[in-house]
Amino acid sequence: MTVTDRAPASKPSPPPEPSPLRRAVATARNLWRQLTSMRTALVLLFLLALAAVPGALLPQRSLNAGKVDEYITARPILGPIFDRLELFDVFASFWFTAVYVLLMVSLVGCLIPRLREHLRAVRSAPVPVPRNLSRLPHHHQGLLPEPTDQALDRVLDLLRGWRMTTWTEPGPV
Repeated sequence: MTVTDRAPASKPSPPPEPSPLRRAVATARNLWRQLTSMRTALVLLFLLALAAVPGALLPQRSLNAGKVDEYITARPILGPIFDRLELFDVFASFWFTAVYVLLMVSLVGCLIPRLREHLRAVRSAPVPVPRNLSRLPHHHQGLLPEPTDQALDRVLDLLRGWRMTTWTEPGPV
């Protein structure tokens, strides 16, 4: 039997088309993930700094409307274009507002999951003390000038008012 004698193999059926609702949810989820990434927050922060440059270089209506009118009359071609682009009201413009609102949403969405993880780490038990402290760079060993119980009481008195938990571990005597 040769290859040409075989019956053509049936094609696998394509996967079913997702519903419009499922597609919209997936798109919204992907947009949210993209917006709340740290990379997007950094890009928006850079855009915000870049968008503030015209506000520093061009006269602003909120500060001196007369200078804006002089600028527009001195530059009959660029003046009206800059005015339509709201470059004389940069910090009140829709595009500047859009950039900083997106930045705030991005930062809040980016920081909340990290904050939850940080709070979990703060509330967890501290790591155990290393076995060999002499390996640490700032290790110092010496004798206390007073008995251990008195020294511990003095340290606890100094730390009174701090939020702390004390426990003692049996150590070498």
